Amino acid sequence: MTITYLMILGTISNVTAHEAIPTIATVTIERDAVDLKVRFMSEAYLAGIDLSQFSFMNDSEQSGTYDRLRGLDVSDLTAEFNTAWSNLSNDIQIVQNGQPLALSLMAFSVDDIENDEIARYSVATISGAIVGSGPITVQFPKSLGEVVVRQEGVENPVTQLLNAGTVSEPIMAAGLDAAKSGWSTFVEYIPVGFDHIVPKGLDHILFVLGIFFLGAGWRALIWQISAFTLAHTVTLALGALEIVVISGSIVEPLIAASIVFVAVENLMTTSLNKWRPVIIFGFGLLHGLGFASVLGDFGLPEGQFIPALIGFNIGVEVGQLTVVGVAAILLTLPFGRFNWYNRAIAMPASI
Repeated sequence: MTITYLMILGTISNVTAHEAIPTIATVTIERDAVDLKVRFMSEAYLAGIDLSQFSFMNDSEQSGTYDRLRGLDVSDLTAEFNTAWSNLSNDIQIVQNGQPLALSLMAFSVDDIENDEIARYSVATISGAIVGSGPITVQFPKSLGEVVVRQEGVENPVTQLLNAGTVSEPIMAAGLDAAKSGWSTFVEYIPVGFDHIVPKGLDHILFVLGIFFLGAGWRALIWQISAFTLAHTVTLALGALEIVVISGSIVEPLIAASIVFVAVENLMTTSLNKWRPVIIFGFGLLHGLGFASVLGDFGLPEGQFIPALIGFNIGVEVGQLTVVGVAAILLTLPFGRFNWYNRAIAMPASI
């Protein structure tokens, strides 16, 4: 059993080592210039990895190049980026009155994270001269994946989630003419939560499947899913409010350990003991902190915190139910009635 535990833990560590993290673009429009701070995985961009296609660097043919770049220190990576800046300056488009702005790189910084197994952010500060008060649009290369665009310095800032390679809605220097309604904010954040589970949340998918494959019947599944949902809802709210803040370097390994625990327990029992929902609740608290970290990256709009939080959480729930539903349709409904289901399907799947 110890060997199985270590094998599963090693597998999860490999999967989560080079997971893509979202690109965040912060826009500030001044009287004569627009400043853009792009927080992104510069190693993935320099390696030529298309983040609209890959959520994990190891899945790409360019993973070796990514690993080499990730192993560079801050000064060497900065030199690599400065060399490639001319390409990125053409790939990023800031347009006003139908004319693309000439962009200048003002600064470039990199998180100084020594552990090569942890993804790190780079921040490129870009500026372009504007004329007048006409709105601007921004567009990023498809290879950066989805981009969260946030405006700073105005009362009613714009917040947009751009699909890979798409153009933003017009952004005014004064921000939105009126604050976005709570309903529209709620609806906008549902797909953000769903996307964090399907397809990007492999760790959460594995945990939910671990709950599913206990094979103790629908009542047991409902008890576990309810405990998990209640727990991660609590810590998602506390984390988003910054009441509870724990480093991702602590939370992520514990989330991986929770997956291992559930999988190993599935190999040891096929019934729901009284402690399992309690343990699932505790692990749910950890997963909620992971959700809060993602939501913090995307940002919560000022004045619309509650609708955004509820929308994100509902998106997460829909994603989890989708995972359970697909597993039930493909496995439980056609095969669950057979005596060999646990032995031939549920237990091997837990491994």
